[in-house]
Amino acid sequence: MLEWVTRKENLCICGPSGTGKSHFTEALGQAAIEAGMTVAWFTIEDLGALVRRHRADDSLARAMSRLIRTDLIIVDDIGLLPVSPDAAEGFYRLVDAAYERRALAVSSNLHPSGFDEIMPKTLATATVDRLLHHAHVVVTQGDSFRLNQATSGQGVIPLR
Repeated sequence: MLEWVTRKENLCICGPSGTGKSHFTEALGQAAIEAGMTVAWFTIEDLGALVRRHRADDSLARAMSRLIRTDLIIVDDIGLLPVSPDAAEGFYRLVDAAYERRALAVSSNLHPSGFDEIMPKTLATATVDRLLHHAHVVVTQGDSFRLNQATSGQGVIPLR
């Protein structure tokens, strides 16, 4: 199940909200840890904060070098909101640093081909080019399990 991680390939899981993308990446991360691998988990805005924190002392390259020592790097929930310029830069820098060196798992409401909707087109193109070169793409479908539970009355215990 994790051979793609050892081959330093990527996994892109994309589809509508509520279809299990984050749960799936969390389970993959847990399985990797149980297999003795190291895992890092970020949101895209976490990467923006990393850029801001390390830009001041020009240590971003060193921070990325430390980060890609991890066997599997997960970036969760891309595409929910437009990305800040720092987050777009951080995501690109991570994908570029990890390219053919480490495995990335990315979950997104958007297919990676649509990342230019949430980040500058030139940066999105360069990011997606590297991300998808050695990637498995999984597209989820269906309705949100949370919304289904809520509308069927399964989401709460009735008040007395």
